[in-house]
Amino acid sequence: MSCATPMSCGRILASSLAITGIDAGYGAVRVLHDVSLTVAAGETVTLLGTNGNGKSTLLKCVMGIVRPSAGTIVAEIDGARHELIGLSTEAIVELGIAFVPEGRRLFPKLTVTENLLLGAFRRKARAAIARNLEFCFETFPRLQERSRQLAGSMSGGEQQMLALARALMSAPRMLLIDEPSVGLAPLLVARTIDKIKELKEGYQLTVLMAEQNFTQAIRIADRGYVIVHGRIEFAGNSAGELNDNELIRQFYLGT
Repeated sequence: MSCATPMSCGRILASSLAITGIDAGYGAVRVLHDVSLTVAAGETVTLLGTNGNGKSTLLKCVMGIVRPSAGTIVAEIDGARHELIGLSTEAIVELGIAFVPEGRRLFPKLTVTENLLLGAFRRKARAAIARNLEFCFETFPRLQERSRQLAGSMSGGEQQMLALARALMSAPRMLLIDEPSVGLAPLLVARTIDKIKELKEGYQLTVLMAEQNFTQAIRIADRGYVIVHGRIEFAGNSAGELNDNELIRQFYLGT
């Protein structure tokens, strides 16, 4: 890959994630129950579940936003293992893990460019802000056209582009994406999912994507998990296994 991208020009090492036995919740309300899953280097893994089943809570545990009461979360980044539980969100981002939250969570009164610059918090990304910004504009030409527009005045699809681009500004090795299809028209959902695949391959990223749109998610997923009431009820080793699972048929396909 050319040095014109935000990725390092050196040797790409493995970036993987292992979540084991996670219990977590909010106050007295327990949301996750003994959740375990893995994301191997270079994989796109989807976490499937309808609203309220714990997908967002699990991603927030990985990012240090929610503190689990039990279990371990280990990320391997460039050959080094890191226990994430106990680290601050800033420290986790610094390792090279980026998060695109549900609902985008942009700064609506800041411009497109200002939102992107705020994504370059990671120290390794600061030295290449200009190059990374250029790369994001090449990847999402619409954002360059609207670089001076306030984020809050953009369409839902444009805001999703901006949220993804802001995550890329940190030059991540691993990308966590929460419900990228929420609030988007079907055509924009398909385009967004396609863009995630393109970015994953171009950046050589490891991706964990929480999504309730089963049909779109399995188009790009190498494999996936089904979470029901805070428990992993099925692990599919391929899109085909997910498609043939009874839980999938019950909750997503109506059969």
